[in-house]
Amino acid sequence: MNIAILLAGGSGTRTEQDVPKQFINVYDKPIIIYTLEAFQNHPDIDGIVVACLDGWQTILQAYAREAGITKLHHIVKGGECGQESARNALRKLQGSCQEDDIVIIHDAVRPMVSAEIISDCIVTCRRRGSGLAAIRCQETIIRTLDGIGGDAYVKRDGIMRVQTPQAYLFGNVLEAHESAFKQGITNTVYTNILMLEMGKTLYFSKGSEKNLKITTMEDVEIFKALYRMKKEDWVK
Repeated sequence: MNIAILLAGGSGTRTEQDVPKQFINVYDKPIIIYTLEAFQNHPDIDGIVVACLDGWQTILQAYAREAGITKLHHIVKGGECGQESARNALRKLQGSCQEDDIVIIHDAVRPMVSAEIISDCIVTCRRRGSGLAAIRCQETIIRTLDGIGGDAYVKRDGIMRVQTPQAYLFGNVLEAHESAFKQGITNTVYTNILMLEMGKTLYFSKGSEKNLKITTMEDVEIFKALYRMKKEDWVK
């Protein structure tokens, strides 16, 4: 069984809008619905859990029902950070998931995730135990101590830019989250950071520059452009 966990617990203050970024309407549809549709339409996804910003659960349920998102099995309360949101979702799956089932953790504000990226994430996890969407770094990376100046560069061939989705075996990732919680590690943003802190080796799957994470209103405009291009390809 393959279960998608969408992290939608953030308030999105950097967009400076009246609504959280995952609920901003683009072409009369909330961003989170585009993301839900990507997993709803993927044949290898059996169910979806959303860790949602508190107070927005009923609204999300209504949007999902209207959009025909039948794979949405649970909406849980989002946490103060990505780690807590993921942990809440994983705990909800206890009793229904087996240890070797796959959970695919994804940012709700990455609506351009493709079926190919989701598939490769799952396949890599099944083969190696984890699968993290990632891409090579094309830019020059300079180390900085104060955000103003830099004193050294980081070789690009030794780093990867990690995105979501990130797939893990359910038993492994739940154990890592519970172990971290017991040790007082409670404020990591992403599960991959937590897994590394727990001493795990992680494996990369296919990512894409188009797999945009929406953080600012400038990102919303980029998403609109990418989506228009996608629709034009459908027409062709």
